[in-house]
Amino acid sequence: MKFNTKTIHGKQKPDAAYGSVMPPIYQTSTFVQSTPGKHKGYAYARSSNPTRHALEDSFASIENGHYGLAFSSGLAAIDAVLKLLKQGDEVIATHDLYGGTYRLFTKLYEKFGVKFHFVDMQNVESIEAYINSNTKLIWIESPTNPMLNIIDIKYTAKIANKHKVVLAVDNTFATPYLQRPLDLGADIVMHSATKYLGGHSDVVMGALIVNDKELAERLYFIQNSSGAICGPQDAFLVLRGIKTLHVRMQRHCENAKAVATFLADHPKIKNVYWPGFKTHPNNNVARVQMKDFGGMVSFTTKENDYKAAIKIVENLRIFALAESLGGVESLTGHPASMTHASIPKDDREKIGIVDSLIRLSIGIEDEADLIADLKQALG
Repeated sequence: MKFNTKTIHGKQKPDAAYGSVMPPIYQTSTFVQSTPGKHKGYAYARSSNPTRHALEDSFASIENGHYGLAFSSGLAAIDAVLKLLKQGDEVIATHDLYGGTYRLFTKLYEKFGVKFHFVDMQNVESIEAYINSNTKLIWIESPTNPMLNIIDIKYTAKIANKHKVVLAVDNTFATPYLQRPLDLGADIVMHSATKYLGGHSDVVMGALIVNDKELAERLYFIQNSSGAICGPQDAFLVLRGIKTLHVRMQRHCENAKAVATFLADHPKIKNVYWPGFKTHPNNNVARVQMKDFGGMVSFTTKENDYKAAIKIVENLRIFALAESLGGVESLTGHPASMTHASIPKDDREKIGIVDSLIRLSIGIEDEADLIADLKQALG
């Protein structure tokens, strides 16, 4: 089954009760048992729910995985992965990653005795220098947030496999439409399903997908024991969103290319970060491991000034100034004061998140309107 078909039919079947094409919203906390311990596959909704089960099957299908898990948020999904670790374990993570992930790593799990190394992974060979007997996890994003750096997932997987280390990939920006990390050798794929998988800015959710049965069972245990599950209404919304993922991503990519090209030619713009440019670091890797280059674009102005950046994002009319990304509507954000404010300023600036950096989530509106909006905001 091809990807575009999987988004609609992958591991899905009509509802057993009445043949409903879409899985019903089973808005219940518990299920009747005929005798203690005997039920029809569902006992208590924290452990499993038919609507969530259908969504988790869809997650697995579109990522070419065997097992999918849905969580209450992307951070809840990441938290479940970190709960695989114990005191004294070490994690190697890309040095430019989502601020919420950085905060979870450094403000919570470091206190529990987990050590984190933040490494520039554009040259993946640098990873091995940080691997020792305590290394249990490599965590990467590709493209990264918000610098859109590209990491060679297949090569990183070879390193992880060589040292028997788990490799987890945050695939939120790319989505399985553009790349499937499990096919490239990763052990765990994570999504903030709030973003492109849901696609309509109306739900908060996280996802994990794996192939290994033992690893899946450990994560299912954590999911049930910790209880950070999504509700059936949210599961229904994301399942519905996935059915149009392929057509939305195609338009996101087309519009992002047009916007990035416009910005690159604008006299007031200094740097444009978009993986599709041949000058973008590891563009050659992106062309191999990705189908297209995604719907995210970041840029800085020649003024290199905080106030100038704030003025631009405040002046945009179609692009809404808001947290998050991946919805049908275009959004803009100022990473230094919004999504990545939890990262110390010196650390932010070392990886390029300067005060003049602006991040754009390119929606599926008409590209001419988006470009006109940027043109008027830039002045």
